[in-house]
Amino acid sequence: MGYDNLKLEKGMYRQTGMSFTQVLESLDPSENYRGTALEGTDAFQRQLKRFGIRAKGAGSSPVEKFFSTMDSAVLFPEYIARTVRQGMEENDILPAITATTTVIDAMDYRSIYSVPTDADKALQDVAEGGAIPETEVKSKEHLITLKKRGRMLVASYEALRFQKLDLFGVMLRQIGAHIQKQQLSDAIKVILSGDGNSNAGSQYIVGTAPISGTAGILGYDQLVEFWGTFDPFTMDTILCSTKTMTKLLKVPELQNPLTGLNFQGTGKLTSPLGAKLLRTGAVINNMIIGLDSRYALEQVRAGDVLVEYDKLIDRQLERAAITSISGFGKICDGASAALNI
Repeated sequence: MGYDNLKLEKGMYRQTGMSFTQVLESLDPSENYRGTALEGTDAFQRQLKRFGIRAKGAGSSPVEKFFSTMDSAVLFPEYIARTVRQGMEENDILPAITATTTVIDAMDYRSIYSVPTDADKALQDVAEGGAIPETEVKSKEHLITLKKRGRMLVASYEALRFQKLDLFGVMLRQIGAHIQKQQLSDAIKVILSGDGNSNAGSQYIVGTAPISGTAGILGYDQLVEFWGTFDPFTMDTILCSTKTMTKLLKVPELQNPLTGLNFQGTGKLTSPLGAKLLRTGAVINNMIIGLDSRYALEQVRAGDVLVEYDKLIDRQLERAAITSISGFGKICDGASAALNI
């Protein structure tokens, strides 16, 4: 069956364990288009081509193009979900701070964790016939609760029908950006307070052992001492607010000419400690969060971006919810901590 004669219906959004695009792909596999002009497109993109819907650029189609037929109207919720997802992925720093992502079909999740003792961390010789040191992996006592984050699309079909998809897409990407910020805030809370399993992150204060100096003043010595608290992990990522990053960038050692050249050439900030600097408003001023991104955090998602497809297909855009369900759990104790200046 070719892409130009598929029967599209609402039921494609209700397939258990499959997204709308996966249902389309099962009916119109992309592998069938190798060596053709449509190679590199997925099943959804081929459906847009089928109905002459252009989603981007100066010559983009108006919103009402989706509703020229009943079949093409079925594509509208997937278009919204994809564009919102694009907004979530733009400037998204969650991949930079999460070690792994788990997708589930429930609202609760019980993860695993490991809390090595000092003896477990030590390098030991194993004599012939001797016992091999153990690393115990346990199920967490309390469930990780997922949260629904989203925005309400409030607009009438009459207000949007003649608007170009290129402009409408900007609004949708903004919705995605708002959802992403909420999820990042959830991740920061778990790093600081734990995921409900008595695993809050360590917090240090400048001027209080093991961090030297005077409260309110940040220097290179304090950064090095903070870095040292992560052993045997490696602090490879730093999160902080704009105000705090300004203080960081004024530390003389961070004004190294090579650091400036790297920033000017690539737009990426690095520190003499080798950690990646990430700016976010989810961290309060005068706090630096450090983590080993390989071991600190697990993101748990219940499916993908969800939209109220029935409303959207029937042109009932007023108060149509766009949501994403996710939660976060800590993996290894000691892989994240906070420094209060």
